[in-house]
Amino acid sequence: MKPLTNIDNFLKRFNNFKDGEFRSIDINSPSSITLTLAAQDNAREFDWISVKIELTGVSDAKVLQNEKLHLIDMSDGISIINENEKLAFGIGECYNISSIKNSICYIECSNIKYEEGLF
Repeated sequence: MKPLTNIDNFLKRFNNFKDGEFRSIDINSPSSITLTLAAQDNAREFDWISVKIELTGVSDAKVLQNEKLHLIDMSDGISIINENEKLAFGIGECYNISSIKNSICYIECSNIKYEEGLF
């Protein structure tokens, strides 16, 4: 896994995962969660790929069961916010950590890594 060092470039590359697929949530430990998403990759001429996102140092979260992930509307994509040395992932367009907490699924953490895979 690669550390996510530039959030803006990452989200732009995958168009914020708009109209993508939320495939799975794996709780590795109380402080580590791995998400799997699928999206079109701008760097690969918009080919579809899967992306695993590992969030560690989890301090707060609201996650869904994997059976319900296919029901999530991904038309607004995802948000990843870096605010006051905290990172937060959420579904939809969010502009700060407090708005992410209104998302149907969110995770606050201290570190994010990602890995690209086949669709």
